Formats: sequence, structure tokens, C-alpha cells
Amino acid sequence: MSRLKDIRTEFLSFFDNNDHKILPSSPLVPDNDPTLLFTNAGMVQFKNYFTGDQTPATPRAATSQKCVRAGGKHNDLDNVGYTARHHTFFEMLGNFSFGDYFKEDAIKYSWDLMTRDFGLPKDKLLVTVYHSDDEAFDLWRKISGLPEDRILRIATSDNFWAMGDTGPCGPCSEIFFDHGDHIPGGPPGSADEDGDRFIEIWNLVFMQYDTQADGSQVELPKPSIDTGMGLERIAAILQGKHDNYDIDLFQNLIARSVDLTGVKAQGEAKFSHRVIADHLRSCSFLMADGVSPSNEGRGYVLRRIMRRAMRHAHILGAKDPLMHRLVPALVSEMNDAYPELGRAQASIEATFEQEEERFRRTLGRGTALLEDATADMKQGDILDGETTFKLYDTYGFPIDLTQDALRAKGIAVDEAGFEAAMERQKEASKAGSKFVANEDKQFWLSVLSVNGPTKFVGYTDLECMSEITGVSPTLNNERDISDYHFDAVQGDFLTFATKKTPFYAEGGGQAGDIGIGITEDGSSVEITDTVSIHGLYIHVGKVVDGTIRVGQQVKLTVDSHNRHETKNNHSATHIMHEALRRVLGPHVAQKGQMVDGERIRFDISHGAAITRQELAKVEDEVNAVIRQNAPAQMKVMKPEEAIAAGAVALFGEKYGEEVRVLTLGDALDEDEKAYSIELCGGTHVDRTGDIALFKIVSEGAVAAGIRRVEAVTGEAARQYLEHQAALTREAADRLKIKPEDVPARIAALLSDRKQLEKDLSEARKQLALGGGGAASGPEDISGVQVIARILDGVSGKELRPMLNQQLDQLGSGIVAFIAREEGKVAVAVAVSDDLVGRFNAAALVNAGAQKVGGRGGGKPGMAQAGGSQPENAQAALDAIKAAI
Repeated sequence: MSRLKDIRTEFLSFFDNNDHKILPSSPLVPDNDPTLLFTNAGMVQFKNYFTGDQTPATPRAATSQKCVRAGGKHNDLDNVGYTARHHTFFEMLGNFSFGDYFKEDAIKYSWDLMTRDFGLPKDKLLVTVYHSDDEAFDLWRKISGLPEDRILRIATSDNFWAMGDTGPCGPCSEIFFDHGDHIPGGPPGSADEDGDRFIEIWNLVFMQYDTQADGSQVELPKPSIDTGMGLERIAAILQGKHDNYDIDLFQNLIARSVDLTGVKAQGEAKFSHRVIADHLRSCSFLMADGVSPSNEGRGYVLRRIMRRAMRHAHILGAKDPLMHRLVPALVSEMNDAYPELGRAQASIEATFEQEEERFRRTLGRGTALLEDATADMKQGDILDGETTFKLYDTYGFPIDLTQDALRAKGIAVDEAGFEAAMERQKEASKAGSKFVANEDKQFWLSVLSVNGPTKFVGYTDLECMSEITGVSPTLNNERDISDYHFDAVQGDFLTFATKKTPFYAEGGGQAGDIGIGITEDGSSVEITDTVSIHGLYIHVGKVVDGTIRVGQQVKLTVDSHNRHETKNNHSATHIMHEALRRVLGPHVAQKGQMVDGERIRFDISHGAAITRQELAKVEDEVNAVIRQNAPAQMKVMKPEEAIAAGAVALFGEKYGEEVRVLTLGDALDEDEKAYSIELCGGTHVDRTGDIALFKIVSEGAVAAGIRRVEAVTGEAARQYLEHQAALTREAADRLKIKPEDVPARIAALLSDRKQLEKDLSEARKQLALGGGGAASGPEDISGVQVIARILDGVSGKELRPMLNQQLDQLGSGIVAFIAREEGKVAVAVAVSDDLVGRFNAAALVNAGAQKVGGRGGGKPGMAQAGGSQPENAQAALDAIKAAI
């Protein structure tokens, strides 16, 4: 039996031996396609090659691409665990030709690999071609020797691929495996094609045409190849299985799930174990690529998948959080192919545990609401969208989790109603580009294709002369700009590109440089930001004087003070990252950062507030490294060499063939080589001493399991400390004491205030109890001693001890108080133990609460409620007496 990892290796080796460059999988968060939620196919990282927007570094390539389909157009989540081949995470094996070989070689490669290297019997294979693609039909017949009745012509769009309404497209050819006549189903194109007998295993896309705006198609000058084969599907076939969940990888993960839960993968439990195994992969890889659970965007999809898995763990009876304990098994299975998984293991485990503990706290309440809402519903009924949304918004139940919970009852969910409720809840916010409208991207890609990427000289130079290669307006301009033949004049906002630049473009958490540009004729532009698209540096700014146009020579000068401060902050961030890992633990991973000339903003994965003591340790360690005044070292290496040398790579970051490796600080322990080693393309100090001083100014939560640390360095840190000292001196002057005595004096004042508030509260209660006929004692109502009073100036939280005090003095009876304070009203009732059989405090409270617009509850002996109509206090008191 071939192991899944061996099949992956064999596939890549085959194409390596056929002159393909083996490229690593791109991250699950696409960096070249903002329209995609996640990478969902092998061709995503090559999209700009196929469109011609970028020139490939190699004419042919092969990959094993990690993919997620769990949101948006490609959403298989509802089927996962219940069918044989649906997954949220899968690996797509593919080989690609960028204008190199075409149909004949693509077909030959696929046939040789299938029948010779993988050893599949020819009589088990059949292929499809687009109905008009005679060339592919003839090539398959010549290369494979398959009879014509096993080369099927398909006329539908299933066998014609298009990137969009316009752009590259072409016919497909799919390879199917016949699992045998003991499984229902017919061949593709037949009435029974939806059966499971014939399974598609490989799709060859012949990218042959370019669709024009008028719908016509013209031949591409360099036709290309894009193929995709699901690794899990081919593994099932090579392992003699019909179900993907029966292959070695899934069986090993399921075995661990069975071991930890003590529940065999049989009956309904089989589906729960499958869901857990599948979702373990997608969640872990998403987190390894930098996605964190949240309530929006990619983070929301991640949380949906996590909670679906966690609910199935709950169904299996797992008493403690389960998912984080399965991560080592996944790392063991897949770390050799995807080492980022092992590097992120500690962070993944910590995030899983935090999320599951949080989910378990809300699961019971959400489940109770769901059961209550569907108690009277029967099979075929539909749960309304408002309740479904309340489950999501209040209890953290994603809609698919609610659907999953109701599946066994045959109850559906009003998805349209849910979406409408979701829209009403959303704030009107749109994430957009900082500098260009979406349509501008194509313009800049065309500039890139003509002029190539910008040469960055800013590591060594802060000014240079260069030629302007592109100018575009921004949306701030009042003039109507219909095209990009744009001359920017005084007052215009613009973006412009040059052949080379000293301006650093925003990236890696470092803000883009600011500064000024002056053309040869004296026109000037203030540059307020710098960004990049695929290596083309784009300066953002406003024309101060004259005219800016394509072809001009411009002197670009970076704001040296801002760059200096930014370098200090960026280098300090690297040292702080390492200090946080040492103080808080190896699970700490960067989840976002922004450093500029003013301060550091750094987000990390950590499930609890960072204590003052921990922050102090981080500060002490960072400043100790700064005082070393050790020289910063920057080396250019291959990514795998850098990581092997101990460099920390950021989760989800895509690195090129060479990376800059920054080393800061000397070792603090004898067995270390250096303090901080990280991959980074930003600008940095020459020596750690250049940072001068480091101070954390704030720490707090920005999302579940994510903490934000803000800090300052150098002069900003000195000014911050001076300001803090000035506040202490001012406090000391007002208290007429020495600054060092301020903490003790504040503690004494707070203690005095607490005692005064306690005395005042007691006085108010005694005054309230002494009025309203208190001296006359309890009333006799139906033979029961009752104290029933309205208490003004008393808060609801003070009622319980007052009830206990009065009930103790009364012995046997009932005490009912209505408290009014600052427009609020509270109702409370206590019943002595000997009367609990006759009277229920909760029922009495509700009798009164209804009169003041409230409702409450509690135990038979004591209950309390709030209300919004204090003017009806007497009516409430009368209602309680009447109920007694």
C-alpha cells in the first residue's frame, strides 16, 4: 500500500525528472487575488502568469498545493464528514506549463504517471474531452490506446474552463477511475453520472483562448497547461479504498481521536470522528498561515470550522477540550511536507484550547435555546432566521453548526432570514485599498509588464534620481478622470511609480516611507505613503507645485528622521517578539504588526492578559539587549537554510527564493548563538544601541486569544517616561508629600473612601427601614407575618443582605422590598424555610415585577427581579401582598 506522503513525493519526483521546477505550496491566504477568501486550487499562485500580468521565473512547474474550500463560492462544509470525498482542506497535485508544452505533452505526462509510475490498470481508466476538441480526442487515442468508447466527448461547461467572463480559458480533459460495477453510478455524461462508481481524479486544462469583452475568443499567443489532481482521491485509489476517509492519513488521525475520546468510529460516531479529523487539518493549516479565529472574514470561517469540530467532540462525550491534543498527530503526519505546521504547533495548540474552553462555556446555553426553539417543531419544519442569528450572535453558533445540530431531526434553517439579520447587524464598513480603486490594479500591472519591478535602493540610499513610469489619479480628486493618461497638477492627489526608489513600500508590518519628490523642471510632490504591487513601488501623495507626468526625471528624497525612528521601532519589535516568547511561552506567535516613525503596534497569540510583572520582564530583557550595543547582522539566504539556522518565519508569510535574515543581539544563555534571528525585508538599525530605550505603553485584547502590545523607543520613550514622572510629581504636590510616598497615600485615601461608602450605605439602609411604617412592625396577611416596604435610595445589589437581616429578626414569615434609586427599581422577596412549601419567592417576585415592567427569578426561598417603572412601586408591593 502506498502511503499518502509517498504518493505526494512520487508525483513531484516524476515532474522533477521531466524538467519541472518543484515549487512550494503558497499560503492559504492568497497574496495575488483579493477576490478569493482562501487558496482553493493549485493555479491560484500562478494566476498572474496565466493572465500575462507577470513573467514566470520558470516555463514549467509542479506543486502540491494546500487548499481550503469552506466559504464563499466553494463551500463544502455542510457535506464534510458525511460523504466520501468532501473536505474543507485538501491537497491539489498539479503540473503547469507557462507557454512551454501543450496538449500532447500534458496528456503523455498524465498517462505515463497514471499507468506506469502509479500502476493503475488501463481498463479502469476513462477520459473526457470537450465535445469540439478533436485534437485532444486524437491525442488520447494515440498516446493511451484507449478505445473510442472510453474517450467521452462532453458538451457542457464542466469540460470548458474559464478564469472569468473575459481572459484566459480553454477546454478540459478529465481522467476518471472506475471503481467497479458493484458501486452504483454511470460514466460522465450519462444519466447516472452522479453515482460513485466513476470518480474524477485529474483535470487537465488546456488554456488555449482569450475571451474578449464582446464574447469572442482569440488564440492565446502562448497556450498553457494547468492541471489539478486531489491527493486524497488518488491515495484512496492506490490504497484500494473507495472512501477518502479510509486512507492512511485519516485513519491515523481518527485512531488518535478514538483513543482520546474512548468512542469507537462506528455508527453515528463515525461521522463525528471524520468531521474532527478533517477540520483538524483545515484549522491547523489556516492558523499556521496566520489566520486567527474572529467574528469576521477569514477568521469567522476559521471559527465556524473550529466550533463544528468542537461540537462533534462534545457529541462524542469528550469531557475536556480535545482538538489541541490531536495537533501532535497531525504534525507527525504532515510536517515533513509542510514544516510551517511544526513551527506553529505551540500556537495552534494554545489557540485550539482557548477556543474550545470558550465554546464549551456557551455551548450549554446555546443548546438549551435551540432545544427550546425547536421543541414543538417536526421533520420538514424550518427554524426562523432571527433565532438562528441569535444563536450565532449571542452564543457563537455559526449557521452551519445549527444546521448540523438539526440534521437528525429533519429540520431546516431559514438561511435567507439569517443573512438578512446578519446584514442588519453589520456596521457599514468597507475595507479598501489605501491608495487606488480596484480597477487601478490592472493599470499598475500593465506598467509593471512594460517597465518591470522597481529597483529598491533604500537599504543604503535615502535619495536618488529616477524616471516616472506611471501616474494615476486617486479618488480624492474632484476632476472627472476617464483614463490613465493623467498629468497631475497642483492640488491633485496622485499615485506614481518610478524605475527605482529609495522609498520603502509598506510590507512586513513596516509602514511605507514618506518624503518629497522634485522633478527636473521644479515641480514637487509630497509623498505621504509608499506601497507595492508585485515589486512595483507606488508612491502616494499630493502635488505641491507644477505638474507631474510620465517620463519626467524626479529626485526622490526620503524623510530621514521618520526613516530613522521607523528603523528603531522595527528593530525593537524583533527583540520584543523574542522577549515575549521567552517570558510568555513558545506558543506566542506574531498575528500582526505596524511600525512607523511614532510607535510600535504588535499583536500576538496569547489567551490571557499579560500581567504587569510579565510586561516588566519583557521590558527588562529588551533593554538589556539594547544596552549590548551589538551590531545588527543581515544575510541573504534561501528560506529553508535560514529556518534551519534558527530564523523565525512569520506564519502565512510568502517568501521568495532568497530572504533577508536579521540577527539582533548577543546570546543571553550559553547554548544560544544570538538573541533574535528572524526573516525580514524591512529597514533596521546598525547596532542595537541605536534604539536607545524601549518602553511598553499599553497592552490589551483585540480579539479572542489575540493581545496587542504598543510600545515606543528612543526619544519618544524618554518623553513618555518624563510625562509619567511629571504626573507623579503633580500628584505629590497636590497631596503635599514626596513623590515616593504617593502610592501609600493613595492606598490610605482609597481605604478611607471605602469605609465612608460602607458607613453611608448602612446609614441609608437604616433610614429606609426606619421609614414607611417600619416602627409598626410586620403585617398579618392570611395568618402570615409579612414585612413589605418601599425603600428609597437603596440599590438592588443591597437588597439580599437586608432581606436576610429582616427575615432573621422575623423568624417565620415573608419579607418583600421594592428598592428605588436613580430611576431604577428592584423587587426582592424572601420566604422563611417553614413557609417555602406554601409560598414560592420566585412567583411572588414575578407578581410584583410585572407591575414595574420587569421579570425575574430565583429560588423558592429567595428571588429578585429588576424593572424599568419605579413610579409603579406601590402597585408592585400591593400585587405581592395580594399574591400572599
